[in-house]
Amino acid sequence: MILNRNDKIALVVCSNGKNIEDKDRIEKLEDILVEMGLVPIFTKYIYRDKIGRAAKAQVRAEELMSFYKNKEIKAIFDISGGDIANEVLDYLDYDVIKRNYKPFFGYSDLTTVLNALGSQMNEVNYLYQILNIIESKKIRTSFENTFMKNEQTLLDIKWKFLQGSSVEGEVIGGNIRCFLKLSGTRYFPEVENKVLFIEGLGTSIEGLATHLAQLKQIGVFDKISGLLIGTFTKIEREFSVEELFKLLQDYIPSSLPVAKTQEVGHAKNSKALKIGEKIYIKNELI
Repeated sequence: MILNRNDKIALVVCSNGKNIEDKDRIEKLEDILVEMGLVPIFTKYIYRDKIGRAAKAQVRAEELMSFYKNKEIKAIFDISGGDIANEVLDYLDYDVIKRNYKPFFGYSDLTTVLNALGSQMNEVNYLYQILNIIESKKIRTSFENTFMKNEQTLLDIKWKFLQGSSVEGEVIGGNIRCFLKLSGTRYFPEVENKVLFIEGLGTSIEGLATHLAQLKQIGVFDKISGLLIGTFTKIEREFSVEELFKLLQDYIPSSLPVAKTQEVGHAKNSKALKIGEKIYIKNELI
């Protein structure tokens, strides 16, 4: 996907409303996008009310739909995260989105939206948080090079195999906790021969165990063609990758290919992962 100078992009808040203390960061994001030559159009609903919403679910969904219907908008970036993105799913018109496809970017709780979109259509969306570009010149340059100059800076992800030697299939997943919110709903993606990516920010080791148990119990690990693991920020402060993999082995078949990266997750310098894209990874090469 390529953005050009003077392209309009939408900035939305489908999950928790932002704290008013984030206003300076959001204004900085706007300034940087303008400097890049883009035209940022922000949702009217940014800041949280007493229960954490920027607006009711239907209103947030209607706002997102308005950007899909707007032919001038070239991409949609969600700047939120938290808990409540799945509220909007029932209010989206997936047929309209299919006819007016444009890439959607979000991370963390937006895993629910990314995978719901993927379950309803065959298009690529991005696990990525655009607010990261305010953190450093290097991150901003990586974003520009990737999405305005068609380079692979943010998409070139290094993987290390923990089990098996190759992975092939369409990517699903994202944040493990948020992905599992879709379980039992019509928005849970087909998993047969897919490649599941998982990561977590505040997930504890016990939390990871229960999520892995659920994935096993609903048959995911027996159907997917490969498992990709991003960063588990809290866990990896206390446990090595080897210890993490040892836990994982309690739940997955020994024949399932597994690869790990330190480059995709909640870190400010996280790279972007295409959800819905068919990938092929062999050994340590991408």
